This record gives sequence, C-alpha cells and structure tokens, in this order.
Amino acid sequence: MTACIQNSTFAMAVLSLGLALATPVGAARKPKADPAPVTASTPQVAPAEQPAPYDRPLLRLSEILGSVHYLRSLCNSGEQDQWRQAMQQLIEVEAGKEPLRRQKFTAAFNHGYRSFAALHATCTASAVQAEARYRAEGATLATEITARFGN
Repeated sequence: MTACIQNSTFAMAVLSLGLALATPVGAARKPKADPAPVTASTPQVAPAEQPAPYDRPLLRLSEILGSVHYLRSLCNSGEQDQWRQAMQQLIEVEAGKEPLRRQKFTAAFNHGYRSFAALHATCTASAVQAEARYRAEGATLATEITARFGN
C-alpha cells in the first residue's frame, strides 16, 4: 500500500498559460509483514490492495488529465501527447506494480477523455472554456495533494 507522497514533485508545463501543474512523483512503501506459512489447509489468496489516503483526489486528477488531453488535442492540433505522458508518469510512480490501482487510474483518465469526446467533435468556445477550467482545477488539486500528503 502506498503510504505517503515523497517530497519531490514534477512539473508539467501548461502550454497556453505556462502554469506549472505539480503532481506527486514518488511514494514510500510500508514494509510488508512476514506472511504466515502456506500449508495445504491454508488457501493462497493474493493480498488486497489498500487505497492510499490520497487515491480519491489522484483519481480526480487522472480524470482531469484525460479531459485536458482530449480537449487540447481537439483545439490545438499540433499538441503533443504531453497530458497522456504525464498520466503515464503518474501511473508508474503512484501505482507501480499494483494492477488494481493502475486499472483505476487508467479508467479515470479514459473516462475524462471519453466524456468530452462524446460532447465535442470540433473545437468550440465551450470546449476551450472547459479546458481552461479543468486545467485550473487540476493545478489546484495537484497543489492540494502535495501540500496535504507530501512529507
């Protein structure tokens, strides 16, 4: 289980405003207790992954990254996969080898992407406004996560 976010953060440049979006970079792991020996009568069950205390805001941040990724690619056709890459970094750092957490973060990113893909086929004023709002919410959320859960 992920216990807390380490001190370091990485910054993503927000293209239109130059706003830095700080997100957690690393996670300290609690040492696992030695398991009881497995015998013929003891069923072998994979340990349940426990959510980190900051998983809920990280899931929201993942959804925001998916939304911004779609909207930026829709309205800025020359945009690189910066937001998808940021999400991949977040997954690698925060979920590591925890497949259930990886799936949850991926699903949240995809939900954000698909939600706007269902609403916007072309770049409109409302799409531009939504992208700006989501970027601002993401920046605020990232700051709150690191302030509250950082060491």
